[in-house]
Amino acid sequence: MRMSAAAILLCLATGASARETWIVRTDLWGNPAFSTLTLERDGQRLDGDLDGDRGSGEVRGKSIVFDAIDRSGVVSHLVATSTGQRLRGTIEGPDTNTPNVRVSHAFTAWRVPDRPAGPARTIDFVPSDYSNTFAADRAPVLTLWPRDSVRTTTIDSGGVDAKGVTRALFGNPQTGPFFIAGAVPGDTLVVRLVRLRLNRDYADSLDTIVGRALGASFATQAAELGKPVRWKLDRTTGRASPDGATGALAAYSVPVRPMLGGLAVAPGFGSPPLSTGDTGRFGGNMDFNEMVEGNIVYLPVQQPGALLYLGDAHALQGDGETSQYALETSMDVTFTVDLIKANAIPTPRVESPTQIMVLGQAGSLDEALKGASVGLIQWLQKDYDMTLSQSAQVLGSAVRYGVPNLAGRSVGVSAKLDKALLPAPHHVVSVE
Repeated sequence: MRMSAAAILLCLATGASARETWIVRTDLWGNPAFSTLTLERDGQRLDGDLDGDRGSGEVRGKSIVFDAIDRSGVVSHLVATSTGQRLRGTIEGPDTNTPNVRVSHAFTAWRVPDRPAGPARTIDFVPSDYSNTFAADRAPVLTLWPRDSVRTTTIDSGGVDAKGVTRALFGNPQTGPFFIAGAVPGDTLVVRLVRLRLNRDYADSLDTIVGRALGASFATQAAELGKPVRWKLDRTTGRASPDGATGALAAYSVPVRPMLGGLAVAPGFGSPPLSTGDTGRFGGNMDFNEMVEGNIVYLPVQQPGALLYLGDAHALQGDGETSQYALETSMDVTFTVDLIKANAIPTPRVESPTQIMVLGQAGSLDEALKGASVGLIQWLQKDYDMTLSQSAQVLGSAVRYGVPNLAGRSVGVSAKLDKALLPAPHHVVSVE
């Protein structure tokens, strides 16, 4: 249950002991910046920190006054009062261009609920709306704690749900964001894909071939492509086939392999809200066909609470998503979240029971390949204690590259290694 700002101030004023975590949204000349404020009281005195900068303050009637000091000795001065369910006030600090000049910025804050007593929870969440951007400034739909699980649904890339009803604008609308308590920039979010199941009997695709995969000799014929293709999904046999197919495809069917095309955290400060068609270090529209049931996805936290988005479910996708659309459908999703504290990763990672995988994303295949290679080397160095020489020997003898995505504004290249070839890793997934 969320305690109101007024209730918190009442606790502070009456001497009740409490430790609170607040998410602060500061308006920096029209640009939102998010930070984490913790407060703990001893009498009228307050102790705590603002994004790790230790501080102290006091309660003055219905107001809170708090000063945080960074490692350079620079003070941020915060004054707040309660307004309904939030704190509202100002933060004063150095001007970004003239450090000896102090400037004041307005802020609001909401309190992170206390961790529920008992074991980790499994929560059923029914979305009421969807997001067409990956944004830090979108209100969370649910607050989770490490090791909590969620059972929820996604809609397809066109915005259509399991019953065939349009629920959102086309363009990979996402379920979320989910706020993960305790996550701060510099952490790694761990998303275990526990269950991905089809929840309707059809998927939609195209009969096209993306330009990156098609030579000039087919340009004339390709002009006739781009027509929609409806696929029948047999959820009993687990196979898909083109609806009404004739000729060479009359008996064509393929085994489904449900996956999430979109999985992301909110991008960091300075980034505007990004389209759900975009990718980056934060994840995004990765369309990596290894984001399947039983695998683990690692994403670098860049905002307080991480803010996890997921969507763009595919019943099946070949490498490259060469038809522009995969077998786009809706899906039932169960996932579990964890945190690796103070251990930032440079790029999205995926782990299966048998492999570790890194996804490089860039505007060209060359740069995406470099991103995947560098990311895998960094993983080997940090978690497997390998030198660059040792990493080179492993890559040269065992790495396998793939091209997950050719259809987006950026392309993706994956680098994979079999875990059986590697020593035991030493990273630890920790719970706050």
